[in-house]
Amino acid sequence: MKNKVGIGYDVHKLKEGLPLFIGGIQIEHNKGAEGHSDSDVLIHAIIDALLGAASLRDIGFNYPDSDQKYKGIDSKILLKDTLNKIKEKGFCIENIDSIVVLQEPKIGIYIPKMQSTIANILNIDVDDVSIKATTTEHLGFVGQKEGVASYAICMLSKP
Repeated sequence: MKNKVGIGYDVHKLKEGLPLFIGGIQIEHNKGAEGHSDSDVLIHAIIDALLGAASLRDIGFNYPDSDQKYKGIDSKILLKDTLNKIKEKGFCIENIDSIVVLQEPKIGIYIPKMQSTIANILNIDVDDVSIKATTTEHLGFVGQKEGVASYAICMLSKP
């Protein structure tokens, strides 16, 4: 068996009046993430981790913001497509560990639903999807409530 690890990172600016999607669900807040797709920072970081582990480059290469077919797209669709890409290379997902960096709103109560949503898309056990949340103690662009960031790492295996 061959194991491969991938890491992903994503960041989006927060802007009033936009919806906030994190982990495949909408979070109640007066600001949302700005970007080409639905700007789901957590799913984007997970996609980058999965693509990286499978040596399939990155999210910008696979789903470029210069392509209008991805304008406003639900990131869950991109995650499902990423799963298909890594399966084509013979990999299966062992686990995902991630962290969302956001000053507000607090998202802890949403984490179980995020885990379930992501696990269902990827056809893995919910216990194989770890999501944590933290703030930056009011430091930097996240701490000043200007943006949101996410990190993810995954392990893939190939028999």
